[in-house]
Amino acid sequence: MSDSSGDAAFTPAERETIRERLVAERAGTSARIAALNREFDGIVAANALVAVDDEHDPEGSSTAFERAHVASLLAQARDHLTALDEALERLDRDDYGRCAVCGERIPAERLEVRPAADTCVRCAGARSRSR
Repeated sequence: MSDSSGDAAFTPAERETIRERLVAERAGTSARIAALNREFDGIVAANALVAVDDEHDPEGSSTAFERAHVASLLAQARDHLTALDEALERLDRDDYGRCAVCGERIPAERLEVRPAADTCVRCAGARSRSR
């Protein structure tokens, strides 16, 4: 990683490895979104065949929970897809691996676990504590 103070930049090979990982994770996330959409549509279609009153039907509450759970997973997957797209944009701008808050380098270990991370651990922790 580089900054104007002279740190070594990602080599072309490192950049390509990062890009391949982000693209692969993006493809997996897109597939997960498609599967969750099918699952959600299946839940809705199954419930359309019966008159479900979520409040009074003994299975209605579990159906509502299942629908809400899948909707939540779908929202998380869509957010992750957006984060991956933003990470690819940062890679193209040579900003990948820099904290969006403090500008410091994001440790390689964090990027290994969370390749779309845009904050260092310290700033991510401060952000979650302030919510």
